[in-house]
Amino acid sequence: MSVSSRVRSPHWSLARTWLLQPGLPGFASAVDTVCDVVVLDIEDGLPSAQRDDGRRAVADWLHGGGSAWARINSVTTPAWEADLDALSTAPGLAGVMLAKTESPDDVAATAARLPAGTPVVALIESALGIEYAFDIARSCSRIAFGVGDFRKDTGMSADPVVLAYPRARLVIASRAAGLPAPIDGPTLRDQTRHLTRDTEVAKVAGMTGRLCLDAAHAETINTLLSPSVPEIDEARDTLARLDAPTGAYDGSAGPTRARAEAVLDLAVKLGVL
Repeated sequence: MSVSSRVRSPHWSLARTWLLQPGLPGFASAVDTVCDVVVLDIEDGLPSAQRDDGRRAVADWLHGGGSAWARINSVTTPAWEADLDALSTAPGLAGVMLAKTESPDDVAATAARLPAGTPVVALIESALGIEYAFDIARSCSRIAFGVGDFRKDTGMSADPVVLAYPRARLVIASRAAGLPAPIDGPTLRDQTRHLTRDTEVAKVAGMTGRLCLDAAHAETINTLLSPSVPEIDEARDTLARLDAPTGAYDGSAGPTRARAEAVLDLAVKLGVL
């Protein structure tokens, strides 16, 4: 089953779960998933020795009727050009996730090799990428945070307090550039016990999606990144109170109304209302 045929998947701009599926032969059976977006990974999801085979398998599938996104290698690597040579003309290529993006030029060079209108998600994974976050946001379709490589580059720990700054940079850059909110990094398979905590951290940081390494994580992520029943009820109560005020005006009615309306709008778009 192609990604486009799965039931009730939101548009990529609202997608909560982005499954990085290694592009090894046999991946097609994993595409039918509850994840909002499937990204066939021919970058770090594959050992270097298997990337050529993975690229061929993904290209053949996307040329043969399958549909998915693809994570491609950084523009600084020879594999980047090979990836685009193989995938850019595939009718099933729904979008590209560009690894290790560090400048808007990286995005522009990639977009120039793709059919017009192909969305490009810039995966920011380094200190330099964070420093250029706004410029990158102005050039791409959405931003994702590559936490593992970012930590390797900077030496920072996984503590949510420590990573609050880079997450905030990506959220603010996305908003300033008029993009959908960014996609946070994944929870590793051996850290599943932290899945709920990690997803709640992403949500309170203002991120509305997460990378996903295990399809079994999707239900938790989708649920926590969607408006909950209490949140929907609270938004409705807020609007009702603002429509029939009984107390003194406190000067914050506008932002309060906008937040409540945003909750209900998202709930409708995600099909949870």
